[in-house]
Amino acid sequence: MKKRKLIIMIGILLVLTMAVFGVNAYVTASTSDDISMIYKGGEIEKAQIEEIKDYNPQCVLVLGCAIWDNNQPSPMLKDRLDAAIALYKKGAAPKLLLSGDNSRAEYSEPDCMYQYALAQGVPEEDVFLDFAGFSTYDSMYRAKAVFCVDRAIVVTQKYHLFRALKIGKSLGIEVCGVAANQRKYAGRYGREAREVLARDKDLLKCIVKPEPTFLGGKIPIDGDGSVTHLN
Repeated sequence: MKKRKLIIMIGILLVLTMAVFGVNAYVTASTSDDISMIYKGGEIEKAQIEEIKDYNPQCVLVLGCAIWDNNQPSPMLKDRLDAAIALYKKGAAPKLLLSGDNSRAEYSEPDCMYQYALAQGVPEEDVFLDFAGFSTYDSMYRAKAVFCVDRAIVVTQKYHLFRALKIGKSLGIEVCGVAANQRKYAGRYGREAREVLARDKDLLKCIVKPEPTFLGGKIPIDGDGSVTHLN
């Protein structure tokens, strides 16, 4: 009897493992063709910009990441911002949408990203801030529902792009991704292991389509981004 229970438990574990990694493989395979390029700093090839511009993106959407205590972007976030700002300056899209966590008064990823963009010469009216991007799903959902984004360039590291693009496509956004990988980041293996589970979780959300933590009134991305600034 004990042997039979053990066999059943092993069978269930194998099925669950296959399901987890099967979903992960599906998410990555179904979005890999939507990753346009890996930004490596310096000049972006004109042909790549023209390819991205072909579908007339409304904005470059930067997904938030950790910031440091001195209100500076972490290396991962800095690389995302550098890639997004380069795309903006090359005319790939007319607006930046900076989405991140501001769940605590003393911690604001969007404000940190905004200050960085301003310091790089991006006009404030071309920068939209989403202070309720508490998760990748929330950021993508709000891009569509709040900022009326139908076409976007999504910028984050490559491991994260597969999930972000899958969510965006499921919500009706025409998306392409630009990977911001420019260095080796600490905690790679743990982060990528967690991402496998996150892809499974968010694929379910793509099916159910729950509302994000917060919604709010519409702020069309083709307007003046200054209306989203706190100061």
